[in-house]
Amino acid sequence: MKNLVKFPLQLMVVALMVITISSCSKKNPTSSATGWNYNDPKWGGFEAPEAKEQKTGPGLVLIPGGTFTMGAVEQDVTYDYDNIPRRVTVSSFYMDETEVSNIAYREYLYWLNRIFGEQYPELVRKAIPDTLVWLDELAYNEPYVRNYFRMPSYNEYPVVGVSWLQANEFCRWRTDRVNEGLMVKEGILELDPNQYGAEHFNTEAYLLGQYEGVEKKGMKNLDPNGPETRRVKFEDGVLLPDYRLPTEAEWEYAALAITSESDKEERFTDRKIYPWKGEGVRHAQHGKWHGDMLANFKRGAGDYMGVAGRLNDNAEITAPVKSYIPNDFGLYNMGGNVSEWCLDVYRPMTSLDANDFNPFRGNEFETRVTDAGGAPAPKDSLGRIQYRQLTEDEIGNRTNFRKADVKNYRDGDDMSQAVYESDKTTLISDKSRVVKGGSWADLAYWLSPGTRRYMDEDQASATVGFRCAMIRMGSPDGKKIKAPKTKKVKTY
Repeated sequence: MKNLVKFPLQLMVVALMVITISSCSKKNPTSSATGWNYNDPKWGGFEAPEAKEQKTGPGLVLIPGGTFTMGAVEQDVTYDYDNIPRRVTVSSFYMDETEVSNIAYREYLYWLNRIFGEQYPELVRKAIPDTLVWLDELAYNEPYVRNYFRMPSYNEYPVVGVSWLQANEFCRWRTDRVNEGLMVKEGILELDPNQYGAEHFNTEAYLLGQYEGVEKKGMKNLDPNGPETRRVKFEDGVLLPDYRLPTEAEWEYAALAITSESDKEERFTDRKIYPWKGEGVRHAQHGKWHGDMLANFKRGAGDYMGVAGRLNDNAEITAPVKSYIPNDFGLYNMGGNVSEWCLDVYRPMTSLDANDFNPFRGNEFETRVTDAGGAPAPKDSLGRIQYRQLTEDEIGNRTNFRKADVKNYRDGDDMSQAVYESDKTTLISDKSRVVKGGSWADLAYWLSPGTRRYMDEDQASATVGFRCAMIRMGSPDGKKIKAPKTKKVKTY
């Protein structure tokens, strides 16, 4: 009996030891390269944060990447032939569920005025949308000039009159406000509404030690020779990558939202014309009448909203950003309402030149400005870290690129026959940026995601808005990569 009692006790002790060892190993994982413990001050304190998936930033929806046919799916009625179909792959990324609204942009202007209004009032004025875009020589649109951007009834309508340059500045501002909010919610920084001028939270300035803020508890420091707390590092997984405009390929892929029809197969059988399924612009037929409109667009000459008592899309100009049915990725108004800015420089033959993995034209490769000792130069008067283009010496004998400014690579450079001088031979220039999607003033043809147009980056329109995107880091869909299961094969 004594032995029988002792045996279970021994098992319990062994089990406790296994649990203790496993919990310790989870807390202090071991390096597969050196055998040293991670996250252990006794072993030097090198930190290996627990692997975790990227957080979804405010307003964003995960777009799982994949392969699709990018380009025109209908006859090119403009005869530009600038969107020749080709097969490309787009990495996973995040995209705004809706177009950026008036209220969101007003929040941006409020912050600018609070931080820079007294010191740099011209900076605030420069960010204000151009409300004169509503004017027309032979139309009475003055009420929109005065009311569309400011009136509460239009809070959730898409902001318009914003240039590509202004949209990019909004994205930069949004990155910092989101990351500042995450730091406050994590209890690392105190909420500080009294920031002023250059001394405001900027993500990169913080990471480089050029912004202090009001620390609340900081991060626990495992360095045995350092202070008890330390600043957040990007490796900690607290901060998010930059908000930015989507590339043309990302925008088109997100608009089409083509997904496999089977969970087990890489296949789909339908090439969409519009962001929704089917070949029409209405819901399926019901009784004696066609269903409601699936987008906000112009039906034909003079028909912007239908007949009184039966308004077909219920919007004479724009509509609220969450109008109509979202596409299969959960994105609203990827066809109609407003056209949208993309990150790319416009070239007619990008479809033939661009890479088939994450195609994009518009790169300018940069590096941080540094002092004589190689440390990052002090932030500028707006609180931002300074950048400059790479020099030829810094590029050296690289094989992946040879110049810092490659906007004209293969289409506009010395090696190509095309020359883009907007004041002499063409309306296209290095300032031309891609605009995608139809608007409230466009015919149905422009609702097809493959169509493309362009405007100069410093121009604005009553029909053009924007939405933000963000790269997805880590697994494409949040799922772990697993080894395929193999079946045993009978041998005879």
